[in-house]
Amino acid sequence: MSIHVYNSLTKKKEKFIPIEEGKVKMYVCGPTVYNYIHIGNARPPIVYDMVRKYLEYRGYDVTFISNFTDVDDKIIRAANELGEDVFQVANRFIEAYHHDTCALGVAEADIHPRVTETIPEIIAFIDGLIKKEYAYESSGDVYFRTRKFKEYGKLSSQSIEDLRSGARIEVDARKEDALDFVLWKAAKEGEVSWESPWGDGRPGWHIECSAMVKKYLGDTIDIHAGGQDLSFPHHENEIAQSEALTEKPMANYWLHNGFINIDNEKMSKSLGNFVLAKDIIQQHSAEVVRFFMLTAHYRSPINFSDELLEGAKSGLERLQTAVSSLEHRLEESAGLGEKDEWLDKINALKERFIEEMDDDFNSANGIAVLFDLAKEANRYLREEQTSKEVLEAFLQHFNEFATVLGLTLQTQKELLDADIEQLIQKRNEARKQRDFALADQIRDELKEQGIVLEDTAQGVRWKRG
Repeated sequence: MSIHVYNSLTKKKEKFIPIEEGKVKMYVCGPTVYNYIHIGNARPPIVYDMVRKYLEYRGYDVTFISNFTDVDDKIIRAANELGEDVFQVANRFIEAYHHDTCALGVAEADIHPRVTETIPEIIAFIDGLIKKEYAYESSGDVYFRTRKFKEYGKLSSQSIEDLRSGARIEVDARKEDALDFVLWKAAKEGEVSWESPWGDGRPGWHIECSAMVKKYLGDTIDIHAGGQDLSFPHHENEIAQSEALTEKPMANYWLHNGFINIDNEKMSKSLGNFVLAKDIIQQHSAEVVRFFMLTAHYRSPINFSDELLEGAKSGLERLQTAVSSLEHRLEESAGLGEKDEWLDKINALKERFIEEMDDDFNSANGIAVLFDLAKEANRYLREEQTSKEVLEAFLQHFNEFATVLGLTLQTQKELLDADIEQLIQKRNEARKQRDFALADQIRDELKEQGIVLEDTAQGVRWKRG
């Protein structure tokens, strides 16, 4: 069996063949950190964390990079509104992002590069494009010559003329062509900036990912992923920049997850129907939110509502109940029930799980196999005598499948001291950043698990309630 991936670039499923056998280089576009993430922002981290976990389950060594855009027009605007430093705003919302995604079962990337830490590489990248005449300086700005890259539009399947006629083109005398996009922005008074050969300024949005991919993963990577909304123009521009400079494919496989609708209506800030991830987590639990997100194929749009989340909660509880029943029977000491026939059934379900997940990471069908495993487990538990080996095999496979999906089905275990100390440290950092809402959220989560915090002059003390 082998993994097949739907490649957004070729518009078809292809057998996944990594550049280097047994290893995968994967880059996922991360957030612009000017606010808390909403539920739409939460889908890519959950989806591509699942993809990463499944690749690792199938034996690949995955290098996973996901960036933070920590300087941008939106961040500057937010800093001005809050009367804060740009870096304070970015740091606070990076910490909030980690808190929310950690709760949602998302493992941290191997590297989380920031724009502000990649300025020398970005400048060198732009300089290389200028030398190859793919970019030009104009009044302190630097622009990419879109028409010069002959394959522009290949990801979004649009021609230059289609793009020109369909775009809202802003007249800008500094550009040679209206379709040219900015690589470097000249500094405005009072804005954060860096020195460059073209004067003080800061990077455009698209160039950062190209520079980060090249710096950390090389000229060509295996998988580049992100939300469907990034396909054009962000990923299209990344391809143009990177391939113009290196003359090599930027990525062999492009993955894009579908949109989220709220109550059957497209989520949008202009409509005011977006929901912050941290609020949904408090209302429905992070485990339920993650489970819900994975009940649809990652490329499909997904409708989001309280009723659907309640349905997901019931489904997750059915799986957890099956696992709890198995654990309870195992503790009672098992008899000598039928073994071989049941082990064959369990192994057949494992093969089916792999077959479904190999088909473009189909978590929806993978979860269907989990429900079939629960159904068989419940049938087995009705037998008068049960085998310890079969009970353990059921539990092992529940754990395997759940780990791939980033779910926890076992009975909730008591928090370890090290986990408590880590959460307290996160709370301390939040308080230093004056993010009291996040600090209170961590305190409340600990309280729910019976951990009482006491703030003293010597620091935070805790005890189990």
